[in-house]
Amino acid sequence: MASSAVIEQVSARLAACVARSRDAPAASGPAASASAAWAHATLRGGKRLRARFCHAGWASVAGLAGTDAEPEALWDACAALEVFQSAALVHDDLIDNSDTRRGRPSAHRALESSHVGQGWSGNAVEFGRSAAVLLGDLLVAWSDDLLEAGIAASPHAHAVRAEYARMRRDVTIGQFLDIAEESAWSVSDDDSHAERALRVVSLKAARYSVEQPLLIGAAIAGADEVQQAALRAFGHPLGMAFQLRDDVLGVFGDEQLTGKPAGDDLREGKRTLLIAWTRQALAPQGRRVVDELLGDPLLTPDQVASLQAIITESGALDRMEQLITEYAAGGEAALQDAPLDARALELLRGLARDATQRTA
Repeated sequence: MASSAVIEQVSARLAACVARSRDAPAASGPAASASAAWAHATLRGGKRLRARFCHAGWASVAGLAGTDAEPEALWDACAALEVFQSAALVHDDLIDNSDTRRGRPSAHRALESSHVGQGWSGNAVEFGRSAAVLLGDLLVAWSDDLLEAGIAASPHAHAVRAEYARMRRDVTIGQFLDIAEESAWSVSDDDSHAERALRVVSLKAARYSVEQPLLIGAAIAGADEVQQAALRAFGHPLGMAFQLRDDVLGVFGDEQLTGKPAGDDLREGKRTLLIAWTRQALAPQGRRVVDELLGDPLLTPDQVASLQAIITESGALDRMEQLITEYAAGGEAALQDAPLDARALELLRGLARDATQRTA
């Protein structure tokens, strides 16, 4: 099935989820209904990449068995992944103090504006932040509900549930390491920064965004250990490449394409591999300049441009592009002679290109 058709199916499943989730909050009054509406709003847009990888994981195993009809459990799992991703983005934007997401106000900013617009008493900023925590939690609950309902009758429910739980644990630990690194770098040996940054990439993004969605889909199809190993060997390096591309876009991306201000990662103080390699290449005075600017939420466009120039001239950007290429090649190599359906292999290769050769 083409990616566009997968996106349509998942969008339809999400719409059905939204319709079902309206009734219970309505019985608790208008404020509860509003919370559900805000949660629904976070599900709009997005590339549905995790759902597409989940479907591809299923197809790579099911195709060998001659199965072409996607089971309902697959679409529920795909939709559950997208609901969980919405929860992660709500919390991520809150942690990063991001004002926008996909070209629209981030959830906590939208909730803050709603507080003001309705003339409520109290601190609107604090309300927005507190409500966004709960909004993300609500989305996590919906994600679990959707998955459990979908796999209830599946003979592979235990394997699916175990992989989904592993995904949740890994991404949470990765997120914690990410925010810890924004503070811990100052007491860590400079030579360890790159390794620490790559650990965050692996947990927070590579496994969560690519490897585990593939394995969840494959589990629904009853993948054996050899097939799981092949998908891990493909998914993890590709996931690394995906996040490294994201890190490049976080510094050099076009706001019109990414939906976030240019240099947003610089203002947020993200200690990515790009920054670690930049600092490695600089003399002590240059490192001090980078450290003084990085993490300043009030960076001007000129200061962002200055940091971008420092990063480029240090050679860090070229090194990132080379590593992205190497990781993508590693994923491609893992598909050679893999015990997976030949048609699905082409689907996986197309997804690999979408994940690594992107501008948003």
